[in-house]
Amino acid sequence: MLDINFSIPFGTWVETATRWVVDVFGVFFDIVGAILKFPYDFFYLILSSVPNWVVMLVIVALALLAKGRKGIVLAVGSLIGLLFIVSVGQWDNAMRTLSLVLVASILSLVIAIPTGIWAAKSERASRVIRPILDFFQTMPAMVYLIPALLLFGVGVVPGIFATVIFSLPPGVRMTELGIRGVDKEVVEAGRAFGATPGRILRQIELPLAMPSIMAGVNQVIMLSLSMVVIAGMVGAAGLGQQVTQALQSIDLSLGFEAGLSVVVLAMILDRLTGGIGSRKVRKAASTKAASDEETDQETKSLPAVAN
Repeated sequence: MLDINFSIPFGTWVETATRWVVDVFGVFFDIVGAILKFPYDFFYLILSSVPNWVVMLVIVALALLAKGRKGIVLAVGSLIGLLFIVSVGQWDNAMRTLSLVLVASILSLVIAIPTGIWAAKSERASRVIRPILDFFQTMPAMVYLIPALLLFGVGVVPGIFATVIFSLPPGVRMTELGIRGVDKEVVEAGRAFGATPGRILRQIELPLAMPSIMAGVNQVIMLSLSMVVIAGMVGAAGLGQQVTQALQSIDLSLGFEAGLSVVVLAMILDRLTGGIGSRKVRKAASTKAASDEETDQETKSLPAVAN
């Protein structure tokens, strides 16, 4: 039996197109790179200019605010974890990593939440967006670094670019899922009272979809943290770069110190966003209960009006 053999220069086409984009729009990407780097420098300036104990106190306060009395365990655990980062000399690298994660997560959510709402409202948009998200999620993350390096050069910016693409899909999917899962009767009740589509979205759909949206926020943050090591390969300073250096020099102690520092940051951010998400769930539940009660009262009043 003869095999079918043929080849197409797909990789050459992609490289030619990317280099054409770089040659033609080089100035544009320089501006985009400067815009992306500015918030990173801003967050790092704030986090690095204050004493480390101030950052620890803020995180402890956030833990208590997010989970109330149950946040004491989280606050103590966060404090111990942050003291560990200080003790292994990785505090500055941790703040650089935290700055990168904050910028990438905020950019991802700014894109993901409106896109998820759009996908939930339009079947046609959902059909177009879904394969794009599949592409983003299944393509190996390191591949994103190649065009990012061509477009932005070595540094933190290609790391932010690749992190945003990699962490974007869960935010879109969970937002779409949350909006689609809102009880249609509640939405119809809002329309019956004359609420505009924008008001229904702000006051009914988004609050009721908030648990799913917060789950997406949590996933975006965790995926952003998982990219810090890969971002370190293109010169993004921080814990990821330390892990990369440890790998290149087979430095076991540095690798474990930087790696465990990443784990500490991941656990703190995961628990904090989880606590905030739980508060949103309780608020959404109370909103739904109030809405159901209002609908029941309206239903009971109908026979009286008819009589």
